[in-house]
Amino acid sequence: MNKLTTTELSDASIDTDATLRSIMEGTAGARGDHFFRSLVQYLAISLKVKSSFVAEFSADRSHVQTLAVWVGDKHVSNFDFDIEGTPCKHVLSGGIQHFADDVQKLFPTNDHLRELNAHSYLAIPLTDDSGEVVGHLAVIDNKPLDADERELSIFHIFAARATAELVRRQAERELGDSRQREQRLRAERQRIEAEVAYLREELRSRSDFSEIVGESDGIWKVLRNIDMVAPTDSTVLILGETGTGKELVARAIHKNSKRSNGSFVRVNCAALPESLLESELFGHEHGAFTGATQQRAGRFELADGGTIFLDEIGEMPLPAQSRLLRVLQEHELERVGSSQTIRIDTRVLAATNRNLLDMVDEGTFREDLYYRLNVFPIQVPPLRERTEDIPTLVRFFLKKHAERLGKRIEKVPKSVLQDLQAYTWTGNVRELENVIERAMILTSGDTLLLPTGVLPTRKSRSPRNSILRPMSEVEEEHIRSVLEHTNGVIAGPQGAAKILDINPNTLRSRMDKLGIKTRR
Repeated sequence: MNKLTTTELSDASIDTDATLRSIMEGTAGARGDHFFRSLVQYLAISLKVKSSFVAEFSADRSHVQTLAVWVGDKHVSNFDFDIEGTPCKHVLSGGIQHFADDVQKLFPTNDHLRELNAHSYLAIPLTDDSGEVVGHLAVIDNKPLDADERELSIFHIFAARATAELVRRQAERELGDSRQREQRLRAERQRIEAEVAYLREELRSRSDFSEIVGESDGIWKVLRNIDMVAPTDSTVLILGETGTGKELVARAIHKNSKRSNGSFVRVNCAALPESLLESELFGHEHGAFTGATQQRAGRFELADGGTIFLDEIGEMPLPAQSRLLRVLQEHELERVGSSQTIRIDTRVLAATNRNLLDMVDEGTFREDLYYRLNVFPIQVPPLRERTEDIPTLVRFFLKKHAERLGKRIEKVPKSVLQDLQAYTWTGNVRELENVIERAMILTSGDTLLLPTGVLPTRKSRSPRNSILRPMSEVEEEHIRSVLEHTNGVIAGPQGAAKILDINPNTLRSRMDKLGIKTRR
């Protein structure tokens, strides 16, 4: 490609075609910084001006950063400047800015214009596809400059080329920034994962959680809660489905508390008859009731200085709830059949698989007791929500039962783990332990087998239960069912109206509307 020299361009007769051809030849094969440098050089020489530059606006449109600058007969270093007090600010309006003469008088604080002894200024904005001004192309001269159609046509043509190059440059920069951000995020994630692993190991090393097995986020949340609440004397309410390990959580709280040398007394509120529950919890005096042949201390007294764990607290009858509330409030109790007050120092942990708030609404659980117990709730996740812990639990149970069963099983096939992880586990960890023990008994080698029938098969619910039907259809079905039960009798003490708790005439009206006929 033949390029015109500076001298040749300066001496040549300047017409539009020659100017365009010289700039085209000078910039055609260039990209990036090289393109911008070539553009300002050939633009300044072709238009016979002292200086030319291309620049990019900052994101907040308060500063300008030059990408290439030509002054006199050479390139000079790039620089940035504040647009206040400069003609460049006017470019942001989106139109060509032309100051034919005396530009320094209009912008007296602009050092760059003063250094160039500038008289004239011509600039065109560089806009992206959305119409936003991203930069500008400008020429400055030390003599007046008339912007005729020739100069303006040149400006428009090469402003479009400069815009494309600037947008491409910004896209590459954003891509590079996004890659750097991705690398930083990846490094930060690795750092956080390493830190979490360290903190988890540190937590296990300084606390006794040996009986709680798992590495899932759900289990670690439980362990963090135990670590926070154990050193205190606060009451803890442990929530979770049957078989999730609520008692293990209670024992871990006790072991890691300042009461660890005291007694841990467990009471299953669902296993004790209502008539004996208060006696078991609070003790009784000799002759307090039939069969009370001697004085007996209750479980709260036995746990004095230690911890009492009230399992299945939702099954506690209302009279016992009232006495428990006093213990929690006053730290004192009276044995059944006695008026003597006994002071106790016992920490209370409670657990339930029921929704106590629903029971409060139903009137079967005291609201004030609920709030006394719910000081620090810990939710134990069901096994189906932490299936990633199943391989760890399987290995734990294999080791736990190996000696008792006289079997040493070292291998667990991937297919077995997949079957275990796909199961719903309504009985949670307790059910998993039973299944593993059953599978160990049926396994003859060192590889765990899962024969057909080891995993219980549950009947799927009738699809009918999941279909949403109109109220009239449900009402009709229910009325027909009741009428069938009463052999078509509507009125009377054994009639359908009595069962449905509505007036017989109202029932007959509903039957007529729904088209229900009866035959006795």
